[in-house]
Amino acid sequence: MKLNKIKSHAKINLSLNVTGKKSYLHKIESIISFIELHDKITIKDTKSSKHQILFKGKFSNKIGKKNTISTLLKILDNKKLLKNRKFNIQVDKRIPHKSGLGGGSINAAKILKYFIKKYKLKLNYKEILKITSKIGSDTTLGMHKTPIIQLSDGEVKKTKFKKKLHLVLVKPNFGCSTKEIYSKVRNFSKTSHKLIKSRNLSHTFLSKLSNDLEIPAFKKNSKLNKIKSFMKDLNNILFARMTGSGSTMIAYFNSKKDAENAHKILKKKYKNYWCILSKT
Repeated sequence: MKLNKIKSHAKINLSLNVTGKKSYLHKIESIISFIELHDKITIKDTKSSKHQILFKGKFSNKIGKKNTISTLLKILDNKKLLKNRKFNIQVDKRIPHKSGLGGGSINAAKILKYFIKKYKLKLNYKEILKITSKIGSDTTLGMHKTPIIQLSDGEVKKTKFKKKLHLVLVKPNFGCSTKEIYSKVRNFSKTSHKLIKSRNLSHTFLSKLSNDLEIPAFKKNSKLNKIKSFMKDLNNILFARMTGSGSTMIAYFNSKKDAENAHKILKKKYKNYWCILSKT
């Protein structure tokens, strides 16, 4: 049986502003990019009567039997889109859990994209959106492969950077609950007309943005604020910002060399934390 391999890249929020609340969901504006860091997924047909999902790797131990991939497969089976085919899916987890990097949600998105292309699933945009929204907002975003801007009304538009960014990611030895962090948001930001009009994102423009979820996340755990404060003093840093609802903090640089120097300092400072280099 042919083994198909997929890269499931981590997503980062270069900015994230909560602009209101509709029903039980928050409305957000966010600049989203995908980075080199990725999980490795292999998919093959199986003669088993059930789908087989196996997680391995450093960050696989906290994933339960009910996960984003099992949810996706259940939806597709109920809609009879896979025509009774069963699959063996293995995921080498390199993206930490509860890190704000969308690991599990993006896994589901990439597998759905694979099925759509491989088996020519007849799904229009609204039908795809209905499926992905049942799994998570990051799953919907994961259907894209280039940098995007998510607007408050749910519209998504493509954008691009004037120049790639080099990153140092630091995740402390704890995660953040997305539900809990959002529940602590008390004030809403105004819609940014500059964000709506932007097409090419400069480093200067990005450095002036923010992540509204830092306020409740930092109140929940002051270590996150301390990491950001330390990062801001690194040589030639463009800016430091939390991604998503945390707990990963990211230092952004213009050059690879500056990022590598910062990585050495941060690895020494936070010996017990996950700390890696990557780029957009």
